[in-house]
Amino acid sequence: MYESYGLKRLLLMLTLDILILISGAALLLLGKLLFFTSAGEDSEAGVFLPVIMYHSVFDTAPREYTVTPEQLESDLKWLRDSGYTSVTAQQLINYTLGKDGLPERPVLITFDDGYYNNLSEALPLLEKYDMHAIVSVVGRYTDSLAPADPHVPAYSYLMWDDIKQLIASGRVEIGSHTYDMHSITGQRRGCAKLPGESDEEYADTLSADIGLLRTEMHSNTGYVPLVFAYPFGSISRESVPVLRDSGILLTLTCYERPNLITRDPGCLFGLFRYNRSGLYSTEEFMKRITEKKNG
Repeated sequence: MYESYGLKRLLLMLTLDILILISGAALLLLGKLLFFTSAGEDSEAGVFLPVIMYHSVFDTAPREYTVTPEQLESDLKWLRDSGYTSVTAQQLINYTLGKDGLPERPVLITFDDGYYNNLSEALPLLEKYDMHAIVSVVGRYTDSLAPADPHVPAYSYLMWDDIKQLIASGRVEIGSHTYDMHSITGQRRGCAKLPGESDEEYADTLSADIGLLRTEMHSNTGYVPLVFAYPFGSISRESVPVLRDSGILLTLTCYERPNLITRDPGCLFGLFRYNRSGLYSTEEFMKRITEKKNG
């Protein structure tokens, strides 16, 4: 009787042990599969980010690089009503460093050249629709052209006090658009490397230019730009180490394609942007930039 009971108990315990081992192995395998599948999907897919490139905002006949205030308001309203949240450069930087998350539908809004109407016309609309933007300025325009003919919404550029006002709003980050390389009339196109120019010569030229803007901006506003917008979208691979050394953490191009943001900080160098031409309706433009497989 004792031996029979002991044998049955032993068999029962062995069976239970086997079931526990099998269940544990299955759960471990399932956990690994879920972990690696999830991580792989996140790292491969990334976060879809449309980037809009505006220039001037003025009440005139719409042109390729000018939208009316009504068009800008229509755009911002469409984005808000469609569930998009504007993000800042700092949010994107933090995300790539693993510090923060991003909203479900992020969008990056940018303005190039530093027109005064980015303050007089665009800022009130950003505030109205709870949006943020990057305004990338050309140093020489701010130093020389803006004071010569100030505060005319049709064509004036931002002065340093105007830039301080944008920064103080909490709605706008200021980017570098070079100090004096926003030109295609000379031998060089924007800040692109010249044929036959050595890497050292190019690095010295670009470093001096963006260093001057950085110095002027910090001296006049206390602000140091983390964003660089390539003039005319003209890119040279040799520019990247120079920009990194100057503290730039995000660069903007003019190539019209979608972006995928990952946890790799390198993905912020060379973001694609869609030029917001005033020749299209809000619906036409937004349909184009929010299609994930266009370009």
